[in-house]
Amino acid sequence: MNINNRTYIKYFSTLVVALFLVLTAAPAAASEYPALEGLQGVHSVFDVSLESPAMANIVFAAVKGVYSDESVRALPNPPKTAIVFHGPAVKLISTLREGFEGSDLKALDEFAALLRQMKKDGVILEVCDYALEVLGVDPETILPEIDHVGNGFISVVGYQAQGYSLVAIK
Repeated sequence: MNINNRTYIKYFSTLVVALFLVLTAAPAAASEYPALEGLQGVHSVFDVSLESPAMANIVFAAVKGVYSDESVRALPNPPKTAIVFHGPAVKLISTLREGFEGSDLKALDEFAALLRQMKKDGVILEVCDYALEVLGVDPETILPEIDHVGNGFISVVGYQAQGYSLVAIK
């Protein structure tokens, strides 16, 4: 046997071992989320009425994890994510900081940065103008990355009718 054949066999053997490892590891990764088995993609709408800036950062890191998770991204269709803010959550997305102090101010800045990144990632961000009116929040103070809708509940219902799964964040 000459050196070229030995090299060929060595590389071929390495390829077979690597392929075996990939194929045996794939079911283990897929089984991390049995709920994803058989799905073509994940579409989610987050209905947000949360009012704590610190908690918003914790929860929204998990929300970002939904659409950026390796298992979700491995599905045939890319994930789609929509977030609709209403109730006290509209104050978290305003540039006005009335009623907030201390560590909440830093948390609001971090939250705004996270939302900007989510928008760049393709997440749909909406705010309920009815909630802005009821809570006395000036629509002009809402972060520019967030689109306005008349009634956030209509958006949530519409996304659900399109097959998005609802996740309520209170």
